[in-house]
Amino acid sequence: MAIGVASSLKARRTTDDYLVAGRSVAPWLAALSAVATNNSGFMFIGQIAYSYRVGIESVWMMVGWVVGDFVAWLFVHPRVRSHSEAVDVATIPALLGSHPNGSRRVIVVLAGLLTFILLGIYAAAQLKAGSTALQTLFGWDPRLGAIIGAVIVVVYCFSGGIRASIWTDAAQSFVMIVAMLTLLTAASFELGSPADVWANLKTQDPALVEWFPRDLAFGFAMYLLGMTFGGFGAVGQPHILVRFMAIRSVDEIHRARQVYFLWFIPFFVASIAVGLYARALMPDLLEIPLTDGMTAAQATELAMPEMARRLLPDVLIGLTLAGLFAATMSTADSQILVCSGAVTQDIFPRWKNSYIVSKLATLAVTALALAVALFAGQGVFALVLIAWSALGAGIGPALILRLFHIPLSSLTVALMMTAGVGTVIVWNVIGYDGDVFKILPGMAASFAVWGISLAFDRPARPKSAT
Repeated sequence: MAIGVASSLKARRTTDDYLVAGRSVAPWLAALSAVATNNSGFMFIGQIAYSYRVGIESVWMMVGWVVGDFVAWLFVHPRVRSHSEAVDVATIPALLGSHPNGSRRVIVVLAGLLTFILLGIYAAAQLKAGSTALQTLFGWDPRLGAIIGAVIVVVYCFSGGIRASIWTDAAQSFVMIVAMLTLLTAASFELGSPADVWANLKTQDPALVEWFPRDLAFGFAMYLLGMTFGGFGAVGQPHILVRFMAIRSVDEIHRARQVYFLWFIPFFVASIAVGLYARALMPDLLEIPLTDGMTAAQATELAMPEMARRLLPDVLIGLTLAGLFAATMSTADSQILVCSGAVTQDIFPRWKNSYIVSKLATLAVTALALAVALFAGQGVFALVLIAWSALGAGIGPALILRLFHIPLSSLTVALMMTAGVGTVIVWNVIGYDGDVFKILPGMAASFAVWGISLAFDRPARPKSAT
């Protein structure tokens, strides 16, 4: 909160500064902010729980995610920076709807609504992660952590907008990795070497040490491709892309990329390791009684805070809790600010230059995310993957085509968004998500709509002269 408030000393009372920090952010700050935003309650709560449930095969999520994310950094993120400045926009929906003949309002509003709804759900998942930790460690009401997180986010976002978010993200990234490594070190002292953990897991269930998932409906290649598209789905995440819109220049994207992956890969490895150590240490999590509609998957999301409670002295439990809250708020603040921009810049542009209305939108979006966090039944992992996939498939394909100057009609973009989001939802419902990650069929459906539209948009051949 102090860092966020301090950022107000550099802030200017304009919507451009509130939403993209005047495009003046240093590359290392943008990188740490992006990586902290990307690796949030999903990694601290969801990924650890996923590794706890499935074992060593969770490494393929990391491999696919890193490769897909790297491709996005190479081919998409630099274009986001250069194109957003060229057309002078501060939001992804506005960038998607920009056109040489003027902004296409239908596209901007649709993308703005999609951003508002899905990022609101995504932010709720982050607030929910904080509640899970406080409930496990202190026995507090499960709603209290979400309320605390929401209040803190509002305070420092009000102070400095996206600059406050980026500055605090950079600090939070250090707390996050220290907390994760502290937990992993303590687990190593308790359980021994990775070989000891491997033997423990094999005794529990031989499937936990199998590298490849069993009984995949479409084969391993499609499974890994789905995970790769999961990482590539960053191209449809407005809360991440806005960091590249705010960076000082497109030439500094490559420096930011180096910092990003030097942090991202070790943190991902550590989260998988913590999940495996947690399974070896606490197999009893699978046996706890389920109450209030809790599923077995949600029960395993207690792994990280419960592991800290059992292994660490009080002061280090506090550090771990700080790391978790850092992770959740570093994502929630970004999403809430982007949703605010979607309201004032895209859905109701009459307020686009109002600094006060931008702040009021931030307050309203925070209230919406808090309401979802308090009453939604899904676990953190499920909420994040649904929102991430729907955004990636709904916005990503159309944005890629726009960045590569491929002409699209408003109807085509609307149909692409509908097909992408609809396919993600259907794929999740029919139960194939464990075989192929839902963003892959979602993106494929969106690009297929564009391909079909080409057959109807071909210009008529001129009549031959007689």
